[in-house]
Amino acid sequence: MSSPWTTAPGDDARLAAARAHDAVVGERQDAPGVRRLVEESWRRSLSLAVDPDRPLAGVDLDSDDLREYRDAHPLALALPTIHRLLIRHTFEAGLIVAVGDQDGRLLWIDGDRTLRRKAEGMMFVEGADWSESRVGTSAPGTALALDHGIQIHGPEHFNRIVHPWSCTAVPVHDPSSGGMLGVIDITGGDDAVSPTTLPLLEAAVAAVEAELRIRRLDEPAPARRVVHRALPRPDATLSVLGTEGGRLESRGRSADLSARHTEILALLAWHPAGLSAERLADLLGTSVATLRPEMVRLRRAIEQIDASLVPLARPYRLPRRLDLDAHRVLAFLDRGAHRVALAGYSGQVLPVSTAPGIREIRDEVSIRVRESLLTDASVDTLLDYARTDEAAYDAEVWAAVLRMLPPKSPKRASVVARLERIEAELR
Repeated sequence: MSSPWTTAPGDDARLAAARAHDAVVGERQDAPGVRRLVEESWRRSLSLAVDPDRPLAGVDLDSDDLREYRDAHPLALALPTIHRLLIRHTFEAGLIVAVGDQDGRLLWIDGDRTLRRKAEGMMFVEGADWSESRVGTSAPGTALALDHGIQIHGPEHFNRIVHPWSCTAVPVHDPSSGGMLGVIDITGGDDAVSPTTLPLLEAAVAAVEAELRIRRLDEPAPARRVVHRALPRPDATLSVLGTEGGRLESRGRSADLSARHTEILALLAWHPAGLSAERLADLLGTSVATLRPEMVRLRRAIEQIDASLVPLARPYRLPRRLDLDAHRVLAFLDRGAHRVALAGYSGQVLPVSTAPGIREIRDEVSIRVRESLLTDASVDTLLDYARTDEAAYDAEVWAAVLRMLPPKSPKRASVVARLERIEAELR
């Protein structure tokens, strides 16, 4: 017996669904030949006064608000798992993966670049609301409405604009409370609703929930009550992007560091083989005589957080691995996960630091981010990068966005205006 949650792609199924859609949605009649849960979703959509022929609504959050909301969302922690299990495989399969919140708002979209451009035409974009109350029947919205994994094929969608597409979606739950956190969706052609897609997505969601459960267990007990907190990683990490002083996190403990201590740790993390006192002093722009007492103060500060990270001497080096958030951004870029990389790139490395070694790291990371996005990122990702402070006046980036946008894209006008403003202000 076939499952009510899966669909049967193919011309016959598409034709039957299209006839049923015309009967139920167009003529308000009963129609055999369509799954009951799909027909019930259509009727819910009608009761909510959703228009099956109206272009889907746009995005009601600006890029800064969306970025802030995504960064604070619990599923941001699961992006590496989602990329490993799903996204990196979609580039070859001609599919796209979307991660939405508990209300149906799409937060991250990645996958086949050509398909993503086509999906823009139906407003399947980051920040768009794909709940049933907004777009009617769709895999992400209906999966959330029914709290169950589901496949929606072609004309089973309520809005006719979405009829060329098929999708599979599974909701994600908080491992502690059981409450809804969001939804993961695979969208594309018939392959998006193949018999193997739903089990694959269910397995990926199980892995995501397990990852969140592990992160939750690694938290100090009082912090477990905070819902949208950025949960610490088990590894030792130092945040240096877009901040004056860094934040060190290790083994469930964290602390803000002074600007100078952050510079020293960042340099030692960047040069894991170690640095002589003279070389480290040069990279900091100071003298060895000044460096030595600073290292004493740094060791005392690190002992309060994690004694296993206290720097060693001759040469100065870290006893175990310390990851910079900049390391993670570069790692995602190397794997082609441009969207995930940009989400983690919250600014330049210690932007106010004048230490020569930090300036070198800052320039290297900035150049690699820029060149990677210019070379191989989707137009949406490149546009998000263009809107950052770092690229706000980068005419080459904005011109690349303009070349990549489809001729009829509504975004072209604002990009042209931005290029004109850059040209006027740089005269």
